[in-house]
Amino acid sequence: MSELESEYRLEYFEENDFVRKECPSCGAHFWTRDHDRETCGEPPCADYSFIDNPGFDEAYTMEEMREAFLSFFEDNDHTRIDPYPVAANRWRDDVLLTQASIYDFQPLVTSGETPPPANPLCISQPCIRMQDIDNVGRTGRHTMAFEMMAHHAFNAREEAAGDYAYEGEVYWKDDTVRYCDELFESMGANLDEIVYIEDPWVGGGNAGPAIEVIYKGAELATLVFMSMTQDPEGEYELKDGNRYTPMDTYIVDTGYGLERWTWMSQGTPTVYEAVYPDMIAFLKENAGIEHSEEEEQLIHRAAKLAGHMDIDEAEDMDVARDNIADKLGVNVSDLTTLMRPLEDIYAIADHCRALAYMFGDGIVPSNVGTGYLARMVLRRTKRLVDNVGIDAPLDELVDMQAKRLKYDNRDTIRDIVRTEERKYRKTLERGSRRIEQLADEYAGTGDTIPTDDLLELYDSHGIQPDMVKEIAEERGAEVDVPDDFYSLVAARHDSEQAFKDKDDTDDRLSDLPDTEKLYYEDQQRTEFEAVVLDVFEREEGYDVVLDQTMFYPEGGGQPADKGTMTSDELTAEVSDTQIRDGVVLHRTDRDPGKGEFVRGQVDVTRRRRLMRHHTATHVVGYAARKVLGDHVRQAGAQKGTTSSRFDITHYERITREQVKEIEHLANEIVMDNQPVKQEWPHRHEAEEKHGFDLYQGGIPPGTNIRLIHVGDDVQACGGTHVKRTGDIGCIKILNTEPVQDGIERITFAAGDAAIDATQRTEDALYDAAEVLDVTPQEVPDTAERFFTEWKERGKTIDRLKDELAEARAAAGGDEMDIEGTPVVVQRLDGDTDELRKMANAFVDEGKVAVLGSADGGSAMFVVGVPDGVDVNAGELVGQLAQQVGGGGGGPPDFAQGGGPDADKLDEVLDDVPELLKQALDA
Repeated sequence: MSELESEYRLEYFEENDFVRKECPSCGAHFWTRDHDRETCGEPPCADYSFIDNPGFDEAYTMEEMREAFLSFFEDNDHTRIDPYPVAANRWRDDVLLTQASIYDFQPLVTSGETPPPANPLCISQPCIRMQDIDNVGRTGRHTMAFEMMAHHAFNAREEAAGDYAYEGEVYWKDDTVRYCDELFESMGANLDEIVYIEDPWVGGGNAGPAIEVIYKGAELATLVFMSMTQDPEGEYELKDGNRYTPMDTYIVDTGYGLERWTWMSQGTPTVYEAVYPDMIAFLKENAGIEHSEEEEQLIHRAAKLAGHMDIDEAEDMDVARDNIADKLGVNVSDLTTLMRPLEDIYAIADHCRALAYMFGDGIVPSNVGTGYLARMVLRRTKRLVDNVGIDAPLDELVDMQAKRLKYDNRDTIRDIVRTEERKYRKTLERGSRRIEQLADEYAGTGDTIPTDDLLELYDSHGIQPDMVKEIAEERGAEVDVPDDFYSLVAARHDSEQAFKDKDDTDDRLSDLPDTEKLYYEDQQRTEFEAVVLDVFEREEGYDVVLDQTMFYPEGGGQPADKGTMTSDELTAEVSDTQIRDGVVLHRTDRDPGKGEFVRGQVDVTRRRRLMRHHTATHVVGYAARKVLGDHVRQAGAQKGTTSSRFDITHYERITREQVKEIEHLANEIVMDNQPVKQEWPHRHEAEEKHGFDLYQGGIPPGTNIRLIHVGDDVQACGGTHVKRTGDIGCIKILNTEPVQDGIERITFAAGDAAIDATQRTEDALYDAAEVLDVTPQEVPDTAERFFTEWKERGKTIDRLKDELAEARAAAGGDEMDIEGTPVVVQRLDGDTDELRKMANAFVDEGKVAVLGSADGGSAMFVVGVPDGVDVNAGELVGQLAQQVGGGGGGPPDFAQGGGPDADKLDEVLDDVPELLKQALDA
């Protein structure tokens, strides 16, 4: 029995003679007027039965179907609402694209914080679902771009009246299903063929019963009754494993697919011919695709089975295609050859519509968020166009859809597409070498190139997986492209993770150009002039954006530059510099004014010290590899003005002799005064020439990477550096220490900071010499002699303490007999060591020892118990220490503890005999 079975037993179903059944194929429960029906009617449990046999009385275009739907609900007292943009991130911070009509009313309306624009309402909302991208073209029914026709009603329970922006019940489940039936009936549908499948909905912490509406094999609507909230103590456990309880608000959330309703009315082989007839015809003609009458018949027959090609249902697309071929009685290779170009054409038409929506609604291609998703769709579309052999420009194809959608910014849309195409061509030119390199790594190994590498190639370079497959197989490497590859790519970006650490500054920053980085043009220069492009007020100071800057922003382990920014009116202190999406932000204590002309001055001393330390990091790393071995790799680095640290991989401690050798080699490089050069090669060329050791400090983004050459050492690095190694001055290794197993840290100083560090060491040496009354050269021998004498003196003190303890024990102390057990309770104001020795001496004589001390201003106890005596030392110490405001414990034979209240020490010791008596009697 379904957890929510009772929620589906509607009066409407009972009044209209529906029966509830269980599908023998998939196990779903469904409601139908047809008492003889066996399956749920949805693929793969059944095939499409409306192809070449439309399910409605008349054929509708999309425009006509949209109007029919909206008018029907207007006639039923719903208010028509204009659609929202497809970029849902304009009003939500948890999603990127609009994927359903309910997105328009989340979160404020659905939570009841604000009222809906009308109640009830109807809408036809353009949507884009990236997760459907791999199904587009294959199943005959999936479109990534679609319009969700919907009607919504927002209800609140009577007991919550006044708590929400709407109250009372507009309508609920029975009326919702009745509207659905009446809409079908108005189209001339056979109501006996409609199936209502139970399918509880969960999402975003809410849930509720839901119904999938199936007609002639096609899912035409989903009726969601959002009425529950997640609650660990809730009475309903749903399919996500969480428990839910009813909430005060309950919402009718329906979705009627415009494209599928249009398809149902026409009965075309696929949804694409119904919604993109003109474009499909254009693409087929341009690609030179013609079919014989026999092929057309086969296409229509195959289309009825295309629902089996759903990657969400089928485990393997090749197997699914093979099964369809078997049912049709044709060769699978022949079927694939016939269908694959058509499927690509269908996808092109759909993707062009998605791009028209995205660019028409103002989304600009980029590497993040909605811009990334738009770029992904565009590049996939371009690849499909090339595969099929269509010679029409991509911007023209997208414009065909933009024109139909009546966008006013069509010229801009075409410009965006053309610009992205140019960028993509350059990316492909550069990316082929990376594919060849990757293919050579796997050729002949028997292993396929991992999916993660395919995703990374796409994410970093925009390289389509079929291009990787084509080039790799030519070089003897195997590639297995997942059927849901593009869904996997989209999943990396189409989530709230895209908004991590974002704030309202982002929109303004995205409108600003990248800051021109003068510190790369001339790293010695520290003065410049610039224009203030924008100023962001912060809790502490201001973030100032300039058109160009010499201030280096924090990055790569190098701290930010500091300095001043001066206009005609004021001088602002620059206390920090950061970079965000290519825009450099200067933290200042005063607002220089947007549009003002300013003069920047970098703190010269700080900058030069950082440049020396950063360059010295390269030198020390190179020297460490030469001395310790090629296994040494950078595991972390942090540059500073007085010193820097450099973590390396190494399997043992670095010896003093090795430190001296590294330091000597490093300073040889400094004295050789070798040039420090920078270049910006293509990353693949750099990797091919220098290998992946380039990335000692991490892998930088971008196609072209900045390389720093310090003599024979070459690394990818974004920091600032001196012109020649001689400018470092000198390098002094201050310390080496293990950070963790296999990681050693080298701390060093460069230039004047090295001199300062050396002088501090010398000062310490001279101070020690003065204390010891010897010359600095004599300090080591003198210190060793003093240390030897100190150890001998300590041994003497320990021996005397032992003798004293034995003597006191022999004297007996304040010995008493408790229940036949000899006990010594004594106050001895000595240190812990004395008390322990004394207690051990008493225990050796078979006596229980309870010793107290007020040495140091606090109470302290030590308890020792001989073998065979039924007294627990740990418990007793705990009792004693608690009385002086502290604690303590230990094993049963020996324990210690204490507390701050020394004044109570004698009083507590007086209570010991009674405590021991109780313990021994027990």
